[in-house]
Amino acid sequence: MSRKQGQPVHGWVNLDKPVGVSSAKAVAIVRRVFNAAKAGHGGTLDPLASGVLPIALGEATKTVAFAMGSHKSYEFTLAWGVETSTDDGEGSGTKRSAIRPSEAEVNAILPQFTGHIEQVPPAYSAIKVDGQRAYKLARKADADDDAPAVQLAARPIYIETCTLLSHNETEARFYVACGKGAYIRSMARDIGRA
Repeated sequence: MSRKQGQPVHGWVNLDKPVGVSSAKAVAIVRRVFNAAKAGHGGTLDPLASGVLPIALGEATKTVAFAMGSHKSYEFTLAWGVETSTDDGEGSGTKRSAIRPSEAEVNAILPQFTGHIEQVPPAYSAIKVDGQRAYKLARKADADDDAPAVQLAARPIYIETCTLLSHNETEARFYVACGKGAYIRSMARDIGRA
């Protein structure tokens, strides 16, 4: 039997994750820095997102489910005029629009994005589809015209509040407080469509 690598380090680290680092890579770095035998994160932040990523070490990994079920809050910027294949700035443009909504128009549609709603996650997400990660299937579909496109089903989520923080002709900034399972990329996509 092989021995576990690392020391029995226990507790939480609130990492200010920078843009460009995946949540898995951030956990690997923290685990290595603390020489911890076990580590996991309490929620995923996309590589293009920055912010607090709670990382559990050792026995604290047993409490990750409690952190995952808690409410979270985000601020995000939505650029008007283009929808991408990944629902973020990394993807290629799939739809374009010359429409630039007014601040009043944006505020008028926000109530439909609060409360208990249904949301379709991004095709490029870590959700499992028939045992495989959706993002792997989406990449395969992009590379192979014969591969089926990834179609994820809508899932119930809870959005406590969605507030417009700033607005101009090219972009808008929002604050969202939400429950488990909400994808901010999907929210930005759906607000843009609306």
